[in-house]
Amino acid sequence: MTYSIVARDKKTGEFGVAVQSHYFQVSPAVPWAQAGVGAVATQSRVNLSYGKLGLELLEAGYTAEQALAALTAGDPLAEARQCAIVDAAGNVAAHTGARCIPAAGHTLGDGFSCQANLMEKDTVWDAMAEAYTGTDAPLAERMLAALEAAEAEGGDIRGKQSAAMVVVAATGTGRPWNDRIIDLRVEDNAEPLPELRRLLRIKRAYMTAGEADALEESGDVPGAIAKLHEALEIAPEMVELRVMTGVTMAGAGDLDGGCALIAEAVRKNARWVEAIHRFASVGLVKPEVVAAIEARLAATTRPH
Repeated sequence: MTYSIVARDKKTGEFGVAVQSHYFQVSPAVPWAQAGVGAVATQSRVNLSYGKLGLELLEAGYTAEQALAALTAGDPLAEARQCAIVDAAGNVAAHTGARCIPAAGHTLGDGFSCQANLMEKDTVWDAMAEAYTGTDAPLAERMLAALEAAEAEGGDIRGKQSAAMVVVAATGTGRPWNDRIIDLRVEDNAEPLPELRRLLRIKRAYMTAGEADALEESGDVPGAIAKLHEALEIAPEMVELRVMTGVTMAGAGDLDGGCALIAEAVRKNARWVEAIHRFASVGLVKPEVVAAIEARLAATTRPH
């Protein structure tokens, strides 16, 4: 009793699934995705095997339509199921069984499918498709727009409880921990979609900070600092990003600017001073930088 979207991004080749339901911990049930292979959403009297088997069929060379036909053919409860699949070529297929609880249905588009059951209105899945295609943003944000449109259209007639989003890379590397770009879960919340949007924003901030790490490792410290400031603009409430940015700035010679950011973190939690000492103990920060940071902090702030 859920609404969801499966999609392949035409520009990046990424695959994704996003879902919201009045169901505790929807994340292990509905969304399935594998880099370079495709994505599956299985719901309505959910058959969990559809997720794993669907991806295995796609990996074996089945199209989305062929995989869906194979899944439903041997299922005695197929008419109570709902499932959507997108394959590596962007082909999509969806099934809404005749015994899914109304309102239930799906809409197929170019590289995506929106599906829902037990909805207040039978306009939900079309509203999702319109929002997805009408949003100019990365795949994750477009899928979230589709979920928000579903909720605005009335959503699940029982209400709302949990949400999840998965985005995987266009091609597999053999390292699934790297191929899984976004994996966010709201297991139980009165407002799961606003919480999912908050988590996605924070994820984007930390992804940007990760880009800063790569730049610093390559020797581009000014570029790294610029990226860290970009991350801070995305999620200014994340104290750790202030420390990361401040330490990097201080290490690059901007002690005043770096310490100003660190001082903000120390005011919230004085233990950041000890944390920076521990960074230095394993070579992440130069001891002379720590000493300079401490001297300036002592002159500018009183931790509490």
